[in-house]
Amino acid sequence: MINKNLPLIDLHRHLDGNIRPTTVWQLADQNNIQLPCSNFEEFLPHVQIQHSESDLLAFLKKLDWGVAVLKSLDDVKRIAFENVEDAFNAGLHYAELRFSPYYMSMSHNLSIPEVVAAVVDGIKAGEKQFGTQIKLIGILSRTFGVEHCQRELDGLLTHQHDLIAIDLAGDEYNYPGELFTSHFKQVRDAGLHITVHAGEAGDSKSVWQAIKELGATRIGHGVATQSDQALMEYMVKHDIAIESCLTSNFQTGTVTDISKHPLKTFLNAGIKACLNTDDPAVEGIEIMHEFAIAKTTLQLSDQQLTQLQQNALDVAFLSSSEKSNLLQRCSNNKEE
Repeated sequence: MINKNLPLIDLHRHLDGNIRPTTVWQLADQNNIQLPCSNFEEFLPHVQIQHSESDLLAFLKKLDWGVAVLKSLDDVKRIAFENVEDAFNAGLHYAELRFSPYYMSMSHNLSIPEVVAAVVDGIKAGEKQFGTQIKLIGILSRTFGVEHCQRELDGLLTHQHDLIAIDLAGDEYNYPGELFTSHFKQVRDAGLHITVHAGEAGDSKSVWQAIKELGATRIGHGVATQSDQALMEYMVKHDIAIESCLTSNFQTGTVTDISKHPLKTFLNAGIKACLNTDDPAVEGIEIMHEFAIAKTTLQLSDQQLTQLQQNALDVAFLSSSEKSNLLQRCSNNKEE
């Protein structure tokens, strides 16, 4: 199912959506934070999807307890480190982890720039111990409005050399991309890559706006793209990729039947779509689970599964030399 000649990559993976339920439980106890349940089994449905949710906002509420227990910068560093360990245990050779420092800081009034620094420290420690290559993407959480996103961007740009890209995520429906054009001009001026959540809760116009006005070269989810043939053709012509997340799109109600997910449509159209997890701990899945669904439920061929891996390598925010090194490391691991 997985082509061993290519690295296993996850490009759309939220660090703050992958806080282990056991860690949430432990940090709540350590930090004297009251949880809604007195035992772990009862608490689990508060942080992990059991089947699916009514919409994106209901899904996102599952992430709230994870950040609510982050009382110190050491807590932030811990979850960043554990994210690298989880990526290693999932068999990933490379992952781009995205995080919202404002969202992570807000429960206990932590400093946004210091949260970014703590994430960077935790990631570096994890890379050193586990060897999985990680790059970081900063998120602007549109859910909290334009002004908070500017504060968040300011905090992220204080550590811009530790980041490869900026993302716009959160409530796409109520906070459309048009509100954030000035933010992404600053991102472009800083020389960072851009990926944007679009076409998840919004329609294809949201995807067009992310590409044309925000400067996105990758689109997170992009499910609504399937309804717009001109958009798909534009994305092929201009090499705009889609970061697909099968289980997540079902659990948010973006698609009601995974077998009808448009990933195959995107591949057939020639779009460089790749396969990702989104929020592994919240969803209770990992990257191999997504490839299994792609094979059995979407009935993708082995050639198409390989194409997903190749696409992920092609559109990763890495230099040509970094991609060559990643391929070499994958080859070395295979020989071992």
